[in-house]
Amino acid sequence: MFGIISAGLAPAIALLAFFYLKDKYETEPVSMVIRLYIFGALLVFPVMVIQFGFKEELMVSPLTDGILLSALLEEFLKWFLVFYCAYMHAEFNEPYDGIVYAVSLSLGFASMENIFYLYVHGVNEALGRALMPVSSHALFGVISGYYFGKAKFSSGSKKKWLLVFSLIIPFALHGVYNWILLAFEQDFLIAMLPFMLFLWWLGLKKVKLANAHKTAWLARQKNIGS
Repeated sequence: MFGIISAGLAPAIALLAFFYLKDKYETEPVSMVIRLYIFGALLVFPVMVIQFGFKEELMVSPLTDGILLSALLEEFLKWFLVFYCAYMHAEFNEPYDGIVYAVSLSLGFASMENIFYLYVHGVNEALGRALMPVSSHALFGVISGYYFGKAKFSSGSKKKWLLVFSLIIPFALHGVYNWILLAFEQDFLIAMLPFMLFLWWLGLKKVKLANAHKTAWLARQKNIGS
């Protein structure tokens, strides 16, 4: 069991450290990061209950399951927790913070989900899980957090649209990920590899842009204070 837990947690912790240290200026409070990570891990349980309830009561097709009960439900609940537990918090005080907090929560979710999966299917699945499901959750978090960070320091209708993007874009990407798993079945790696490369390209681009926004934001704050 220790091996399963270790294999389930290791890729998520490594990815969390990677994106946490990508902050070029001021790293976020570790206590806040850990709190979001724990919230994400605990979120797995209500998601499992809701998914089980829908599957028991309704005739749910695999596509509906993958798009609505997985992609939409998971991304909405993750978005909801980031919004109320981080976005509204005083510690969310710089543009890059959105990425740190959204990734923390997403990887908490991915860690618990990964442990359950490895418990059922065996620790030999750990590498594949690290390269795809765990990484994809991290990258969905990066993209969501990027728009959270922009929204935090915007106003009016722009703020509202950025908050919408922080949910809709990760949901769409998660939906495509699940669709690939369903549509290609045994040959899904052929389609999944370019999609994962695209996700990494997009995620790292958002990290770079978030740091650039932070540079501009700090310059504005300095000018205001002078």
